[in-house]
Amino acid sequence: MNKVVLCSLIVLFAMSCKQDKSDNQESAIDFNQLLKDYNEEGYQLNPMNATRAGDSRFNDKFPNNLSETYKAKKKAYYTKYKDTLAKIDDSQFTDTEKMSKAVLEWDCDINLEEMSFQKDLMPIDQMWSTNLDFNQFAGGTNAQPFKTVEDYNIWLTRVDAYLFWLNAAQDNMKKGMETGYVLPSSLIVKVIPQFEGLASDDIENNLYYAPVKNFPETFTDAEHEEFTKAYTNMVANKIIPAHKQMANFLQNEYLPVGRSSSGITGTPLGDAYYAHQIKKYTTTNMTADDIHQLGLSEVARIRSEMEAVKEKVGFKGDLKAFFNHVRTNKDLMPFTERSQVIAFYDSIYNVMKPQINRLFGKQPKTPFEVRRTEPFREKSAAANYNPGSLDGTRPGIFFTPIPDVLTYNVFDKEDLFLHEAIPGHHFQISLAQENKELPDFRKTLWFSAYGEGWALYTESMGEELGLYKDPYQYFGMLSAEIHRAIRLVVDSGIHSKGWTREEAIQYSLENEAESEEDITSEIERYMANPGQALSYKIGQLKLRELRTRASEALGDKFDIKEFHNQVLETGCIPLQLLENKIDNWITAYK
Repeated sequence: MNKVVLCSLIVLFAMSCKQDKSDNQESAIDFNQLLKDYNEEGYQLNPMNATRAGDSRFNDKFPNNLSETYKAKKKAYYTKYKDTLAKIDDSQFTDTEKMSKAVLEWDCDINLEEMSFQKDLMPIDQMWSTNLDFNQFAGGTNAQPFKTVEDYNIWLTRVDAYLFWLNAAQDNMKKGMETGYVLPSSLIVKVIPQFEGLASDDIENNLYYAPVKNFPETFTDAEHEEFTKAYTNMVANKIIPAHKQMANFLQNEYLPVGRSSSGITGTPLGDAYYAHQIKKYTTTNMTADDIHQLGLSEVARIRSEMEAVKEKVGFKGDLKAFFNHVRTNKDLMPFTERSQVIAFYDSIYNVMKPQINRLFGKQPKTPFEVRRTEPFREKSAAANYNPGSLDGTRPGIFFTPIPDVLTYNVFDKEDLFLHEAIPGHHFQISLAQENKELPDFRKTLWFSAYGEGWALYTESMGEELGLYKDPYQYFGMLSAEIHRAIRLVVDSGIHSKGWTREEAIQYSLENEAESEEDITSEIERYMANPGQALSYKIGQLKLRELRTRASEALGDKFDIKEFHNQVLETGCIPLQLLENKIDNWITAYK
């Protein structure tokens, strides 16, 4: 071969390599744009998600997600991205890009599967429905901003759209009444007061009037007058009548046809819907029977640990009697003012701080606060965490309901803080939102088995964080864990084994220290949203399994901070994808 031919071949080969590299770069750029488009279109489809993330562009929007037009648009959205992903070769992708593709595929599939069911014929319940989410924005203390004249005008527009949705919800419920898609009567009676509370003629104490009481200092007298008039009109002529109408409908038309059955199998949704819910909330292929048996096993294991604590504190009597003792022990109800409850949580954080650095390398920059749950939802709400904004300007907030401060029992509150606040949801959600390597859609995506599994996993770290020194607080942690194990039993019992509400309440009373009032609220929560309650324990057990696997495989090389980094840096992902990631990390680390 002469030199000219050889040189020509070398040039052609170099050009080919350059073109391949260019093609790969173009593919990566296209994929990155795809992820941006998915997030952008997702915000347009769900503007409330954009508001929660701190994106203000859609703060006036509230689409009617019950309409056929909206559902067609939603189906087309997920189908388009699912079909596009199938055509993408990810062989040259980075690990983060491969993970993003797998997560996006899973998200599209589970949402398309969910759309095959007519759950929207039961659009309102006592805990999970859109109206409750929207109400949280109304008081001016949550994600919806009330800082400018435009903000105040925008909210009036969004309220009008929400009231249109509320009418559509009533229409859907009427269709559900004709076809067997109705709530249990025991849930309907809990919904009615929520609407009655916003139907009161006391305008100035209505939740939707609250922004008038907190005008920004920059507002002029004329703006004060303008928005006081506008918001008074909105509350008097829109909010109050709409909520009165819904309360009357629920009381006089919906409640009389409410069903006596407790489980979802009492509706046309049936077993197929529950199987879907298990998959959605656990991100596994477990069956209802698998979950029920696992729950029974975990309840038995945790009860044995509880027996040891009972013996340690010298209580004479059986475990059920000890539960009653803990529920009613006035020494565990030390507060007389709600401000003392908030101070108590602050003290927990101060105890933990020295240990945090030893266990966590990556820690969030997003600020954090503890607040009392808003009174309008306090009686029926559980403690919860509201994420901060993506830009970190709005803090993460741990909300705790304090309906009666004199009976606020602290025995289980150290582990509650670990779960809802630090290092639970605040660490997990904030670190994902702050991670610049993650595409935007993964910063706000939520898979319950991972998110709630992480939060429950952190409860077991209390001793490592300097907590649970009081045996009653350790018992509180066990109580919280058995509570999640009980969920596996009663959720599957209600929705797949024909258990009644009363049977589920009784099983819980026999196996945990919560009050009957709290247990009843919990059981009704599971009735309203089948499968969600399974996610905590399934996720926690998987994280414990992965930590043990890594520790045993790596021996002296195991670094707990790096393990936590590996888990947290991904954001929320399905459990199988997390397991694959940790296995690859173990292999590489060895």
